Amino acid sequence: MSNQPPQGGADAMSDEAKLHELGYAQELRRGMSGFSNFAVSFTIISILSGCLTLFSFGMNTGGPMTMIWGWLLVGVFVLLVGLGMAEVCSSYPTAGGLYYWSAKLARKNSALWSWFTGWFNLLGQVAVTAGIDFGCALFIEGFLEYAGWLSPNVNFHTVQHQVVIITGLLLIVHGLLNSFGVNLVAKLANVSVWWHLFGVAIIVVVLAVAPSHHASASFVFTHFVNNTGWGTPIYVFLIGLLNAQYTLTGYDASAHMTEETHKADTAGPKGIVMSIVVSIVAGWILLVGVSFAIQPGKYTSEAASLVAPGQIFIDALGKGGGLFLLLIAIVAQFFCGMSSVTANSRMIYAFSRDGAIPGHRLWHQINPRTRTPTNAIWLAAGAAFILVIPYWFNTAAYAAVTSIAVIGLYIAYIIPVFLRVRAGSSFQPGPWNLGRWGVLNGTIATIWTIFICILLLLPQLKPITKTNFNYAPVAVLAVIGFATIYWLASARNWFTGPKVQGSASELAAIERELNLEEVAAEEHVHEMMHHPIETIERDIHEHGEHDGHDHE
Repeated sequence: MSNQPPQGGADAMSDEAKLHELGYAQELRRGMSGFSNFAVSFTIISILSGCLTLFSFGMNTGGPMTMIWGWLLVGVFVLLVGLGMAEVCSSYPTAGGLYYWSAKLARKNSALWSWFTGWFNLLGQVAVTAGIDFGCALFIEGFLEYAGWLSPNVNFHTVQHQVVIITGLLLIVHGLLNSFGVNLVAKLANVSVWWHLFGVAIIVVVLAVAPSHHASASFVFTHFVNNTGWGTPIYVFLIGLLNAQYTLTGYDASAHMTEETHKADTAGPKGIVMSIVVSIVAGWILLVGVSFAIQPGKYTSEAASLVAPGQIFIDALGKGGGLFLLLIAIVAQFFCGMSSVTANSRMIYAFSRDGAIPGHRLWHQINPRTRTPTNAIWLAAGAAFILVIPYWFNTAAYAAVTSIAVIGLYIAYIIPVFLRVRAGSSFQPGPWNLGRWGVLNGTIATIWTIFICILLLLPQLKPITKTNFNYAPVAVLAVIGFATIYWLASARNWFTGPKVQGSASELAAIERELNLEEVAAEEHVHEMMHHPIETIERDIHEHGEHDGHDHE
């Protein structure tokens, strides 16, 4: 691992100077290109994850018509939200992202705005990580059953338990990959972009050419299905928008990765907007392609299966072809979960840097060798697993987790956009901005977000029982309650919003120390490779001399 400055030195210095203006030292390694920044957000949106893992939900809650037209409806409003966020990101390209923006844009009570934005963002980030790996685990479970490696006749409670265990294993693997450093994550995210695009193309083309039977165009674009128990079609249509709204989340990752991106004040905004635009187009094509592959007379059995897209693939192509397409989706979902842990950990790192999370000194620590927030990575993975545990006894847990992700993230998304609208002409735009359209764009985005967050707190199935209860309101109220009590009891006395790390000389000193630690860590690894026994003996001796010394 080289300690030489990244290529494009002038850009790197400009980024570093901008970060110093915002009050922070360059602690993380700035090694990501603009494409890699876009790739992380596009990978977290992951149309092969959200579109497909909630496809069964869509088949029962509105059917093909709701999924296809709802996707375009939601896509328009999500793009407006993304444009508003991108404009603010250009002014404040820092890993804190949303909560930092709120602090800078609020006229009064900036610390309070920042506090609640940060906690909602943390809730949404944890929930979306849980939802992604949970969905991937469901698909792995389905793949193993369809392949004949698991018995299809096991008790469904056993399936629930297996899915929870697989989710835990996925989170561990994603934690390990992120612990190796941002360069590996960036390379895998770049691969993920092409995997998603070629994967969608392969799935759509194969489903268009290979099956002997296809659904009719009138079925795909106009067929409405209501298996929710609710009798009002418009209510069912609106509830069914969860498929699109959940999929089109996570693009704030481009903001959280700005401290590791070259030309961050333009690359970050472009990453947000382009990840949304590309996902809207490719996702609509995917939904249409899979809907046409639904086999006549098999809708009910496919909608009721554990992995509806997998059953559709197998019914249309046979076992071999169906498993091949299912595997493409699983790999994409794996990439998606990896990038979600990345973004989540950077948000935890930044929020902890400002003292907002209990145990913040632990979560803010940087691994000197990889220059990544290793402790924050594992907190992100562990917290996500906690949200998955209710699936052990609640079959509606996946829909609830995805609703929590949407509500948490979109409340955090819209607060700084709303504050930018309120700021009006006093807002200081960055090099990427909407000009005179910023206020109108932000107003429409705010109204939509309030509407969709209320909608996703409502019951999804009727009659309501303990096994299908939408516990999203419980999780959201728990976070609101915790953040409020924590604020009133303690944080209001010490949390003043994002904290600057010091003067220019102090920031430079932090960076010099990190560089020295990085060099020392690299030399230690090099010595371990060439003289492992002597190095271990020396480490044991030094540990004995300095036992109890805690370097932060």
